[in-house]
Amino acid sequence: MSIPKIPLSHWVDQFVDWLGKHVSPLFDLIKAVIGFTVDSFEWALTVMPALVVIVIFTVLAYAAARIRVALFTLLGFLLIWNLGYWDVTMQTLALVLTAAIISIVLGVPLGILCASNNRVQAVVTPVLDFMQTMPAFVYLLPAVSFFSLGMVPGVVASVIFAIPPTIRLTNLGIRQVPKDLTEAADAFGSTPMQKLVKLEIPLAVPTIMAGINQTIMLSLSMVVIASMIGAQGVGVNVLRAVTQTQVGVGFEAGLAVVILAVVLDRVTQSLVQNKRSGSK
Repeated sequence: MSIPKIPLSHWVDQFVDWLGKHVSPLFDLIKAVIGFTVDSFEWALTVMPALVVIVIFTVLAYAAARIRVALFTLLGFLLIWNLGYWDVTMQTLALVLTAAIISIVLGVPLGILCASNNRVQAVVTPVLDFMQTMPAFVYLLPAVSFFSLGMVPGVVASVIFAIPPTIRLTNLGIRQVPKDLTEAADAFGSTPMQKLVKLEIPLAVPTIMAGINQTIMLSLSMVVIASMIGAQGVGVNVLRAVTQTQVGVGFEAGLAVVILAVVLDRVTQSLVQNKRSGSK
């Protein structure tokens, strides 16, 4: 006795076709906003000479994480510039920053909503599990269907892959606020909004920042995958090196990604530690 196959793929295709026909104005708006944001970041990062931008990044790294990270930023970015990967690295940074900002704008409010409502958390948690366990390549298909090729679908796929940590840790951080403090706020007559803004979010900031750190790292890990659908950046060089078996070129391009990842990770980790030190 054979059991008929459930036409799941057919249903998914029909759903994607329905979205393409009836929600296309929304996709056009999203495409315009994301495209403008990526182009703005890329323009800001490339309009000035590379040495000036390197000095700015070094100063920012020193302000956030002190001398060791600042020195690594200076030497690492000088190496990227010397190897000839400066422009594509800035394109990659523009993609990562755009994906991170969208993840924060969407993820933090959703995490707050999950923390305030158990039913919302019960619905959102399995969706986040699905998003984190689904192979990242699968996200390229709907992104290309709705947004064609280029940086925009790369950003969309990166956001889908990278947003869960921001939602999860925002939810966790607010739920970990000591109950005696929230009860004291209630006793003093604080409204839910006052309690959220003046008590819960400030205490949860270190945990929220840890989630944002993970989101940035996951966005950066999508660089090479996003290049498969036309997203510009250093991922294109890595992908080309793999397809043409150019080991040296692949190592150089991969090194640029590593340097960028280390700088972003150390700076955001320092921000988390500074917040934790300030909250004690």
